[in-house]
Amino acid sequence: MSITRMDSNQRMSQIVINGDTVYLAGQVAKGESVTAQTSGILAQIDELLAKAGTDKSKLISATIWLCSMDDFADMNAVWDAWVDPANVPARACVESPRLATPEFQVEIMVIAAK
Repeated sequence: MSITRMDSNQRMSQIVINGDTVYLAGQVAKGESVTAQTSGILAQIDELLAKAGTDKSKLISATIWLCSMDDFADMNAVWDAWVDPANVPARACVESPRLATPEFQVEIMVIAAK
């Protein structure tokens, strides 16, 4: 079975496909609020999944990191409007006080089937 890597640099790949499973790197987006960042991230996830030949209806799992659980409801409002309600993934959401840079308040990583 071959492994396909897409949008790669010397550090990481944004997409890794192994068989019928698609792994996305953690996604972040600029924005003034968790709501704006979450919207940007989910748009990026849609684009990357399409590039890999799949979509959010085939999500298997999602991991979400928030700098503060005080933002949980705001992030969930955007997530709930985006996720396919007939095909919700297994999900974890954890508080991580520091992401890659101070401007990022949320990061999301997903795994999907093809």
